[in-house]
Amino acid sequence: MKYVRILCAAVLAFTLCSAFTMKDKEKKAVYAFGVAASFNDSIVYYTDIQMLDSVTLDKNGFLPKRESYTYQLKNYLEYNLNKPDYTCMIYFSESKSKLEKEAVKVQGKYKKNKGMLLETIKSEVFTFTKPQE
Repeated sequence: MKYVRILCAAVLAFTLCSAFTMKDKEKKAVYAFGVAASFNDSIVYYTDIQMLDSVTLDKNGFLPKRESYTYQLKNYLEYNLNKPDYTCMIYFSESKSKLEKEAVKVQGKYKKNKGMLLETIKSEVFTFTKPQE
């Protein structure tokens, strides 16, 4: 009887431990916005905050293939708006509220300079797409 209790306790402990370790990592949404500025132009373009489709951050908290997202924005500016020579940056986070605060901070830096004009690129016109694997 003593061995049956020990065996049942071991099976119960194993079941509980494996239930928590096998729990699938909860996927969080990743949000991003882009900013494009040029030394040759007084217009600074920035995108709306967008949820990136089926993207998760890597183990270090970085966005995989983030350079592809900046090139998407750069290509949009060059080919659709005929604005070459822009430097593009992407900001990303799993928290939309933190990213909204960052967007306000970045836009505030450009608004301080009275010669700079901020222009929004709406989500209806440009959206980030997941790069090919």
